[in-house]
Amino acid sequence: MTTTVNAPAAPATRASATVAMSVTILLWASAFVVIRWAAPYLSPGPLALLRLLPAAVAMTAFVFVRARRSGLRVPTGRPLALTVGYGVAWFAGYTVALNWAEHHLDAGTAAMLVNVAPILIALGAGLFFGEGLPKPLFLGTGIALIGVVLIGSTTGSGHSDLLGLALGLLAALLYTVSLLTQKVVLRSVDPLVATWTGCVAGMLATLPFAGQALGEVVQAPASATVAAILLGIGPTAIGFSTWAYAQSHLATGRLAAASLIIPVVAMIISAITLRELPPVPAIIGGLICLGGVVVSRRRA
Repeated sequence: MTTTVNAPAAPATRASATVAMSVTILLWASAFVVIRWAAPYLSPGPLALLRLLPAAVAMTAFVFVRARRSGLRVPTGRPLALTVGYGVAWFAGYTVALNWAEHHLDAGTAAMLVNVAPILIALGAGLFFGEGLPKPLFLGTGIALIGVVLIGSTTGSGHSDLLGLALGLLAALLYTVSLLTQKVVLRSVDPLVATWTGCVAGMLATLPFAGQALGEVVQAPASATVAAILLGIGPTAIGFSTWAYAQSHLATGRLAAASLIIPVVAMIISAITLRELPPVPAIIGGLICLGGVVVSRRRA
């Protein structure tokens, strides 16, 4: 599978795509903190459903308004299958894995683990999109692995902590597969339609948690349910839409590099709101991971 080279976007389009990327970074960074705050009240699956249900409703409203104004074409065939696939992997799988990880890890550590994904994205782009596998990519991968080991050594010796580390890395893997698949989808599918279809597919995949979610909502404080709804409207409905727009106008490598800011923003918000920061060795490990990502993006 090879990629086609798109014509450079106009300056105004690049500017709007950069704004969309910035909005996504802020919303996704805040999501790590909100998930961590809601963890004592809502299990991973129910929180995912309570997040995706309002997101699907909001996205459906967006699509309805857009369709009435200019019309939209719903994907069919292979594009539809790929859209549903990345929707289940990203909206459902990634969300549940991240929610579960943050039952055992603080928001900053979880964000740093997820942001190993740019290296995995570069590896996937080299293998499947013909972007090459330069030596700096392998060097950066090795550096990032050292950082992951250091983070793992600070989580403690308990099974739950190691489980959180594994779930954070699983979330990074699902993020990678989903982003690469989305890049293919956006060649032929409108960004808003792709995001809406993926969101609905992810929501349907989390419906088995409906009974458990109902029971936990009754027991949890109302603020936890409100937080889940806000996660659906902000980081999911708006954040994924602005990301898809940025994806369709900016290079994948630039987006992957910009996402490195997310752990820093997440740690700042977490420190202010939750009074929670990763252990110093974990921060060092996270910085090593991010350094590995930077090295991996260099060209020989």
